[in-house]
Amino acid sequence: MQRLKSDGKVYRKLLEQYLDSNEQQYLDEAKQMSSSFVNRNIHPEEIVRIHREAIFNLYGDESNIYTQSLQFLLEALIAYRLADEEFAKLRLEQDELQLELQVAANMQKTLLKTEIPTIEGLDIGAISVPYRQMNGDYYHFVKTDHGTLGVAIADVIGKGVPAALAMSMIKFALDSFYEETMRPENILKNLNRVVERNVASNMFITMFYGQYSPRTKVFRFASAGHEPGYLYRAKDNSFMELKTTGLVLGVLEQVAYTHYEVAIEQDDMIILLTDGVTECRRGNRFIKREEVIEVIELYAHLPAQEHVEQVYKHFDELTDFELRDDFTLIIIKKDV
Repeated sequence: MQRLKSDGKVYRKLLEQYLDSNEQQYLDEAKQMSSSFVNRNIHPEEIVRIHREAIFNLYGDESNIYTQSLQFLLEALIAYRLADEEFAKLRLEQDELQLELQVAANMQKTLLKTEIPTIEGLDIGAISVPYRQMNGDYYHFVKTDHGTLGVAIADVIGKGVPAALAMSMIKFALDSFYEETMRPENILKNLNRVVERNVASNMFITMFYGQYSPRTKVFRFASAGHEPGYLYRAKDNSFMELKTTGLVLGVLEQVAYTHYEVAIEQDDMIILLTDGVTECRRGNRFIKREEVIEVIELYAHLPAQEHVEQVYKHFDELTDFELRDDFTLIIIKKDV
């Protein structure tokens, strides 16, 4: 307090000398004084207060209107500083939350990581692009001891950390099932029980599970309310929808799922996706499923992994393209 009184006297003297002479040296000395204020963490409103008192001491009542205007400025600066401190606190909290989300996103990638297996006669590609940091989509491959391929693709109705935790639970539940129970309809039945018992009542999961046998060349699949996939038939250059029925996971405790089967022939393609693929926007409209099929067909000559990456790149480079949900696409090609 005593130091501020001394500062006030020095400041008043400099101000008086400058107003009398208009010489630069007094401005320079004032700048040096301001630097010392910064080092001592003296806020701008305190400088305004010192200036107001200096004006009053120099000119008395003649400065009434001017000192009132400085009082107005003083109050504005005090309010500004308080607001700035609050915003700084919020920014710090936001930065900390962002860091935590990044850590969670990295952990999710580690927990949900799945390797694309080598399966006789198949070329497999997969891509999953999150809409935000945390991915609400999930895909997983399982190669059984008999050489069959199990493929799961799922979408949580909900986003963020809760969705990521739900997907982690799904993955570890899948990994815990015995091979003899790995038929698609059994997988969904068992996972439904897990979700219904362990996930919040306002969160549901759609899922498609398929199984391909190199021995029989049959793709067996079932769905829990998931986005329909496609089968490309090379012999007649056509796409057919993999239509299924089945309740989303987590709605009821006891649900039976129906399996379907299709024979897979040379150069056929199985296409699995989440609704984020068909809910992308271009300008003010959604991209139609027919457009997705056209783009998939356009790059069908590429190996499967390049194929899925090029499909996403194609959409991402369109003018006015906007990702509105997590984008996950799997393509399985019968190449032998």
